[in-house]
Amino acid sequence: MSEQPSQQPPYSPDVRDLEDIPSVEVISRAAVMLLSAGAERLGLADADPENSPHRDLDEARRLITALAGLVTASAEYLGLHAGPLRDGLQSLQKAFREASAVPDAPGQGPGEKYTGPVY
Repeated sequence: MSEQPSQQPPYSPDVRDLEDIPSVEVISRAAVMLLSAGAERLGLADADPENSPHRDLDEARRLITALAGLVTASAEYLGLHAGPLRDGLQSLQKAFREASAVPDAPGQGPGEKYTGPVY
């Protein structure tokens, strides 16, 4: 009896199984996605952020808070990635404060319960 080779599913060569991806990469990718989505919701991807059709400060607040929680909780595991992610987070927090008609009190802005006040 001849053995039939098992058929492998048609995967792209650049697709990896989740168990093969180091945790720092998974966390970093999630953080970058939150960072990018937060910037988009602040309208920062458009030439005129104040009139961006994608601008939604309520959604931006949620994304920034989620990013702050992720970065703060995983900072010890991020190594070299922690600094740039913290800088990006702080930039979003400042952009949010500038975009708000009535800025939150220091320590009350998005994610500031995890990061502390951002001025």
